[in-house]
Amino acid sequence: MKIVVLDGYTLNPGDLSWDGMKALGDFTCYDRTDASEIISRIGDAEAVITNKTPLSAETLKACPGIKYIGVLATGYNVVDVQAASDAGIPVCNIPTYGTTAVAQFAFAQLLNICHHVQDHADTVKEGKWTACPDFCYWDFPLTELAGKTMGIIGYGRIGQATGKIAQAFGMKVLAFDEYKNKDLECDTMAYAELDELLAASDVISLHCPLFPSTEGIVNKANIAKMKDGVIIINTSRGPLIVEDDLKEALESGKVRAAGLDVVSTEPIKADNVLLKAPNCFITPHIAWAPLESRSRLMNIAVDNLKAFQDGKVQNKVN
Repeated sequence: MKIVVLDGYTLNPGDLSWDGMKALGDFTCYDRTDASEIISRIGDAEAVITNKTPLSAETLKACPGIKYIGVLATGYNVVDVQAASDAGIPVCNIPTYGTTAVAQFAFAQLLNICHHVQDHADTVKEGKWTACPDFCYWDFPLTELAGKTMGIIGYGRIGQATGKIAQAFGMKVLAFDEYKNKDLECDTMAYAELDELLAASDVISLHCPLFPSTEGIVNKANIAKMKDGVIIINTSRGPLIVEDDLKEALESGKVRAAGLDVVSTEPIKADNVLLKAPNCFITPHIAWAPLESRSRLMNIAVDNLKAFQDGKVQNKVN
């Protein structure tokens, strides 16, 4: 089987091995692929592996040899899934590799907002503590999480993992999800309707997929329903937030701060309005990227392709 990876660098910048894939066929890996190169690089490959390189209906039509598409991520919106289904091509994703890493990063964003650890550490190196007349100082409000409420929009694997951390910090969790597992409810966790969650939460963390029903779920109207001074965390998908509306809310103080690992267009554009928004902490889509989670992703990607070769398709999304 001829296998081509179109954009392997973000998964494996050199600290992992492609040997598992190499064992499955004639293997070629490109670090990155421009739009103009997609069709030529696929050529007559039977298995195409992509992370963020789009596979359109036109591409699939131009490359009739494709028998399998593997996505090196949980989200698969880069693939025209309907066109793949029409062509009889299974599309397989990686559903569970980054659960703990993303939940951990959501709290890294939140704890940064609560304590500004790096900012304070920088002032110490700059000599501010040495010159301080008191034994301590703080340049930002410090926040204790215990007793506060975290609203989690999307209570699947990652949302639940985030909820467990929140409860360990002494927070109450309200969860909004289309599918409710009542067995998860307890004294510190309950499902809620969206408006109830928005009104009651001190922190709102987004962990839902990007669907038409969730696109722009953080918008001017819904922000107005939130508590004054709410904190918003997004480690899911950038288009869940209407960025102009969030900027306005940050400027007014309605939203105290936002911790974002994703934005509407990635890499972020130089004119993205949130780059100039106050108290907006943006990281370059790295919640998924610890070595441990990338290792799991690689192993599952290999297992997915091997299962396909063995006639047992797994993690199929179409």
